Amino acid sequence: MQAKFDAVLFDCDGVLVDSEPITNGVLRDMLGELGWQLTPAECMRIFVGKAVKDEAALIEAHTGRPLADEWLARFRERRNAALVERVLPIRNAVEAAARIHKLAGGRIAVCSGADRFKVELQLEKCGLMPYFRGRVFSGHEVPRSKPAPDVYLAAAAALQVDAARCLVVEDTVTGVTAGVAAGATTYGYSPPEAGHDAAGALLKAGASRIFTDLAQLPALL
Repeated sequence: MQAKFDAVLFDCDGVLVDSEPITNGVLRDMLGELGWQLTPAECMRIFVGKAVKDEAALIEAHTGRPLADEWLARFRERRNAALVERVLPIRNAVEAAARIHKLAGGRIAVCSGADRFKVELQLEKCGLMPYFRGRVFSGHEVPRSKPAPDVYLAAAAALQVDAARCLVVEDTVTGVTAGVAAGATTYGYSPPEAGHDAAGALLKAGASRIFTDLAQLPALL
């Protein structure tokens, strides 16, 4: 561990917690209420890895109405309620986080494009917070969200390590792009159910390695 990386920086949604189908289900329902009908696959393709607030122009173009702060607040409320009820950790995420936390001497962090409340809610619900407490970084709290590198650079600075000595773990093209832009080595998590095309897209975005199960990750360090 010490020879390769000084810190490990994890994305949250889709890497540590299985939240994306839940969040996108709520989003799809609410966009439908505004008149933009999407299939589950279309909604995932358009919005996974992105903050809803950053897609306001796209939503407004398809619904013909401004995206009000009140609508975003209702979305977060409905999303949070669904996550509290249903979110689970990604397979082997808790065990991998525990082992990597030990290997890295505690120098691991969560770097998410989501708002802090959501990230911390999910980490608590899924039993992951003991490994990340005090090292949670939100894209809402930096000047630019992913695919900009800001959240990863903020985490590296807080951990007092060079971003070039960090490993970033991501599952989306947006996130891989952010990790690469930060100068970090970036691994793509692409489980078998994501399909061959998903893994290829992560490699094309700059991932230096693809792995399919978080149980594999400690050995890759």
